[in-house]
Amino acid sequence: IMGLTSDPSFQKLDQWSKSNAGTLNMRHMFESDKDRFSKFSITLKTEDGDILLDYSKNLINEEVMKMLVDLAKSRGVEAGRERMFTGEKINFTEGRAVLHVALRNRSNTPIMVGGKDVMPEVNKVLEKMKGFCHKVRSGEWKGYTGKSITDVVNIGIGGSDLGPLMVTEALKPYSKGGPRVWFVSNIDGTHIAKTLAELNAETTLFIIASKTFTTQETITNAESAKEWFLSTAKDKSAVAKHFVALSTNAPKVKDFGIDTENMFEFWDWVGGRYSLWSAIGLSIALHIGFENFEKLLSGAHWMDNHFRTAPLERNAPVILSLLGIWYINFFHMETHALLPYDQYMHRFAAYFQQGDMESNGKYVTKEGTRVNYHTGPIVWGEPGTNGQHAFYQLIHQGTHFDQWGVELGKQLAKKIEAELKDAAEVTSHDSSTNGLINFIKKNFA
Repeated sequence: IMGLTSDPSFQKLDQWSKSNAGTLNMRHMFESDKDRFSKFSITLKTEDGDILLDYSKNLINEEVMKMLVDLAKSRGVEAGRERMFTGEKINFTEGRAVLHVALRNRSNTPIMVGGKDVMPEVNKVLEKMKGFCHKVRSGEWKGYTGKSITDVVNIGIGGSDLGPLMVTEALKPYSKGGPRVWFVSNIDGTHIAKTLAELNAETTLFIIASKTFTTQETITNAESAKEWFLSTAKDKSAVAKHFVALSTNAPKVKDFGIDTENMFEFWDWVGGRYSLWSAIGLSIALHIGFENFEKLLSGAHWMDNHFRTAPLERNAPVILSLLGIWYINFFHMETHALLPYDQYMHRFAAYFQQGDMESNGKYVTKEGTRVNYHTGPIVWGEPGTNGQHAFYQLIHQGTHFDQWGVELGKQLAKKIEAELKDAAEVTSHDSSTNGLINFIKKNFA
């Protein structure tokens, strides 16, 4: 197989970037092409509404995107994608299949690994999770004193912690009627001690998430949790009512004091970073309810189908990956990435103004004029204003930050906040910001 840097498509991009990347000016590109937003955005139509991917504020043009897609084709992305979906062992370092797509395969079409369809096992574990979630959320599952569960502590590390933590945080508005969830990952005893200080042993359920049940950090914290629990319960048989395991090692789980009936299995083709869709997502399902967890799986399955079938140039995951390839390998300048996220509407105004500032590189002088922070003069505001604030930030942070936009940001946010209050189409910004605001107005009216 030809090495990446030997690939003619790679070399073509590399040569282009060395010669031309420095000429890509975001403001000029938006000013010279009024259709930039529509050219570099995709709207995905789903049964539950539209998903908008706007990548027009990236330092790319049509020529760059065509070369990136050509590189993906040259590297065999389409064939590799199909090998993944059909259960081939594309994880060559561990000799494993990579089948997070099977965990959320709501169509139940067979997915074969070593000649065996994995879907019956996947569905069996999901059914077990469903029953367990119903018992805990309904109050049927009782602790050792007969009280219902109010809090769930997930003890894991890496993929057994970060995925469920992120999703429960993102989907907190759907958690009504569910237990509170806590996540302990750090082997530093402060982490678990601080968590346990908030809890009542009679109403707390612990999830120990470890495939082998030998991961040092996880088992150390699990033992600390058990010690804390038994200091109140005084009865080792009570452990079975307050501890469950996400694991494949039944003997170790049993030795710990957990009833293997309350052990939820997953498989070696579940990579850590993708494991929240498996039994590792039990804390998610308990928090938001199993029906909502199934909707989460369905949404991922929809995206899997899009990824598998859409042409590369209109394929959302592929485009995002290619942009990463572009910045990491070819863009030989300092770049700033935007990773906006908040589920609450009141943050949208701040998000839009941040995108405008970051892409157009402007700040406001005391006279209120917009100046490009790369090339414009530095004009301070009056003492005690944001000019002074920017001056101190300059001292602390140097000249390679976007803090010149602080005052502009406030002005933009006020303007955008007002624009979000009615249904009128917005045309006062660059095409990307206009497009994002208009999408929000259309879909959240």
